Amino acid sequence: MKLFCAFCIVLLSSINLFAQEYLGPLGVNPDILKPIQLKSGANTFDSTFIYTSDTLVVSLTSSLFDEFTNDHFQKYVADFSDPSVTFDTRYKLLHKTTNLPLALNVRYSNIPTFRITRNIAAGTVVSTALPADTVQVTNFAVYPPEYIVTTVYPAYDIIDTVDFPNDSDTLWQLSPFFFQDSATQFFANLNDPNAYWLDRQAYHNYRFADKPWTLGLVTFDGLDENGYPYNFGSSATGLADMLHSKPINMSSLNAGNEVYLSFLYQTEGLGDPTEETDSLVLEFFAPEVNQWFRAWSATGAPVSDFKKVHLKIQDTKYFKKGFQFRFKNYGGLSGSLDHFHIDYVNLRASSGAQDTLFKDFAFVYPLGSFLKDYTAVPWEHYKNNFENKMSDSVRIFLRNGSNITENSQDGSAWITYNNAAEGNFVLTDVKLTNDPVQTNYAPRTFFESFHDFSGGYHFDETKAGDQQTFDLHATATAPFSQITLNDTATGKQVFSNYYAYDDGSAEQVYGTTGVQSMLAYQFTPYEADSLIGVMMHFVPSVKDVSNNLFLLTVWDDNNGQPGSILYQDNFFFPRQPVYESAQNKFTYYFLKDTMKLAIDGTFYVGWRQLEADKLCIGFDRNTINSDKIFFSNDNGTTWPNTSFSGSLMIRPIFSTALDASLGLPEVAHEEILFEIYPNPANELLNLRVNDDQFAGALIFDLQGKLVRTIERDERQIQLADFVSGVYFVRDLNSGVTRKMIKN
Repeated sequence: MKLFCAFCIVLLSSINLFAQEYLGPLGVNPDILKPIQLKSGANTFDSTFIYTSDTLVVSLTSSLFDEFTNDHFQKYVADFSDPSVTFDTRYKLLHKTTNLPLALNVRYSNIPTFRITRNIAAGTVVSTALPADTVQVTNFAVYPPEYIVTTVYPAYDIIDTVDFPNDSDTLWQLSPFFFQDSATQFFANLNDPNAYWLDRQAYHNYRFADKPWTLGLVTFDGLDENGYPYNFGSSATGLADMLHSKPINMSSLNAGNEVYLSFLYQTEGLGDPTEETDSLVLEFFAPEVNQWFRAWSATGAPVSDFKKVHLKIQDTKYFKKGFQFRFKNYGGLSGSLDHFHIDYVNLRASSGAQDTLFKDFAFVYPLGSFLKDYTAVPWEHYKNNFENKMSDSVRIFLRNGSNITENSQDGSAWITYNNAAEGNFVLTDVKLTNDPVQTNYAPRTFFESFHDFSGGYHFDETKAGDQQTFDLHATATAPFSQITLNDTATGKQVFSNYYAYDDGSAEQVYGTTGVQSMLAYQFTPYEADSLIGVMMHFVPSVKDVSNNLFLLTVWDDNNGQPGSILYQDNFFFPRQPVYESAQNKFTYYFLKDTMKLAIDGTFYVGWRQLEADKLCIGFDRNTINSDKIFFSNDNGTTWPNTSFSGSLMIRPIFSTALDASLGLPEVAHEEILFEIYPNPANELLNLRVNDDQFAGALIFDLQGKLVRTIERDERQIQLADFVSGVYFVRDLNSGVTRKMIKN
């Protein structure tokens, strides 16, 4: 069998399909991905809420302003038991004239029913239709429900045999078409003056913009508020996200009060490019005519700095109670596509045509790691090797939003642990402004600076426990700063049982195309130890590749590039990408048979893929470690670096004290013996299983159709009648699925 495995790998590696790098859009948004939950049933208002929004006020002394550092989106958290919640219960069947609900036990048929009289002695059967009735019927699809007068029939037939003195038999329908039911609509009033936005279809985030003006923004793409595409697996384009303001009372204002709506917008950012056919649209709502009107729009374009929009509101129909504005985008509907970003939304009076300045001084990204090289390392490795591990180049991102040069001041950074201060550093103004001569902030400029934290404080290695989390803080100011909230940025320093370069969130997906192409990621651990597996964060993109196969692989170092293979899955134990939901959620891929691989010095983790399609690993655009990413299309002869800027969401796991507390690396499905061979197969397919655990298996085709059931005692399957192609063989006991290719 080993000879056969070697032959298969050599054969596949000889296929010369050149690997190409790929950077593409997210198919879903793992950070907000939620299970799709229905209420009492699909297409019914039962047990749902209708909310009545509170009204914000814009006047000469008050405005609506959001630069998205904080979350000002309305939360819908009403509970059925809240004393302020009201409800209305409606019934499915009403009397045809009185509009009163019929009895709860009534049942009707939608087809005529009969009294059947049988006379056995005379040999006759007579059928007489039972009397019909009319009722009002609704389906609860909308509230308030719409009723239709409908002809109904008794939900039973009567069988009467005259030769016998017994009573007639009533044969009830098992599933009557009409039956009494109820649905309850609940009502709640919103009352949160700190919530400005009614919906969450657009994505509030801190990571998708390129050189933003402040912490936080809103991204418009082709995903809904649950992180799913509006139109799965299609090339359709159309209306995608919408962001509605709450109703606004502008009745105290008029055109003479110089009312303006201003905002910033950017195309693409660090996400997906836009095309000329994509657009971002702003609309105003006139409450008295109950109609939306287009006020502004922009088409897709290459990424650039944020652009300013400054619109005067003049039409009298908008100066009413109940005015609203909304943003919406048109683009691809099958993923996180065609990105537009908005920031600094400001609706205010007493402005003017010249008042286009977004004057603010702000942090623009959250804080990254204070460690040298990594965003996370194993706590045990750090405790034993804490010296010289603090970073000498901590990145700080600031923006001077003023149109003139502004004086700089020293900032500070500090660490807390369980809310107690641990240590601090000075952010010198020379470093913050990135200019050793002129220490002031240049006007309307994005500043990226690097700060040396390698001296003085280090994370306290004496703290007890198997893992630790420290909170990171930094603040910087300028004399004019108008919004102090974004003068401070925060982050977290995590110590666990893995090494990481990424920040836990993917902006795009990365992969290579080509049969047998390889991807390798370089790490240099703090100390020699045992590698037990790898964490990977795969994200679906335009194409679902979760059924594709790869061999988990570990290489040693060869002068800064991957060298000899230290570990590789055998051909009978390939892996498949698993799509996870939620930010910083990874799939654990443990080495075969829970083995521990000794690592001493630089090594590389990654895969050899068995098919041409890219595997779409999460790609973090906000931390740059491109020099650690290598790929090969010639069986490891050459290893070029990636041409893209970012970090892969791949994290090697080491054997530490956390193994026991986290239950690692014991994984139930890895302990199940379920292997198929040969693969590809021709006439016969063999199974290798644990006889005492095997309960049978199923074979499905690519369309998910069951084509063969494997019984408990079968170990060899005839494939002569199988059409050539790809199949999936699933173990009934464990659910483990193997991919089979039939020649």
